[in-house]
Amino acid sequence: MATRDQQQSVAVDEVNWLDEEEMVVWRAMVDVNASIQAAVEEDLTSHGLTAGDYGVLARLSDAPDRRLRMCDLASALHLSPSGLTRRVDGLVKQGLVSREPSENDRRVMLAVLSDEGNVRLRNAAPGHVGTVRRQFIDHLSRTQLRNLANALTAVQCGTLAE
Repeated sequence: MATRDQQQSVAVDEVNWLDEEEMVVWRAMVDVNASIQAAVEEDLTSHGLTAGDYGVLARLSDAPDRRLRMCDLASALHLSPSGLTRRVDGLVKQGLVSREPSENDRRVMLAVLSDEGNVRLRNAAPGHVGTVRRQFIDHLSRTQLRNLANALTAVQCGTLAE
């Protein structure tokens, strides 16, 4: 029977390590994402929001009647149910979101964007979009944007299939 160290070394030996080009792309993606997220967070603080808060408000604003089932919202934001509950709790305290039972199924709870939440989102949106443009979009040509959209969609579809 192999020892734990032997098992780990076998696993390490079997890793398909990133080559130089792959490592450059991976590190660039991580660095760009961190830089953009930091700029977005900084921009949203003046509106009393975090990027996570903004994500909830934006998803709800796009939903029919500005409401989504909590489980669907959690899935869309890649949050656990408890993670979404904590995030929504803060938004409820600020009066930006409310929770309502579904009319169709009382076991289902809906997150609902309040009028105040919609106003806060609309006030934050121009600065947010400006930050996204300055930090990301304006550095790419239309061709690069299309290619990146295709590449990210391929990654997203591969991730969603797992």
